Amino acid sequence: MRYMVVIEKGPSSYGAFVPDLPGCIAVGKTEAEAIALIEEAIQFHLEDMKASGLQIPPPASKSTFVEVPQAA
Repeated sequence: MRYMVVIEKGPSSYGAFVPDLPGCIAVGKTEAEAIALIEEAIQFHLEDMKASGLQIPPPASKSTFVEVPQAA
């Protein structure tokens, strides 16, 4: 499965979360580290859901960019 991951840059780290998997988050010092950690977090999250007898939600989130004119 291919889940959309949102990466956010903070003052001293990068955060990552998966909109389709509430509670599935990761934080790394670099963007690459955050991505590697969220990949692991997704695997563990799905394994835990399966072990708990929960239904695995299919990937549904999408993203796009919207161009907004700069304020004068």
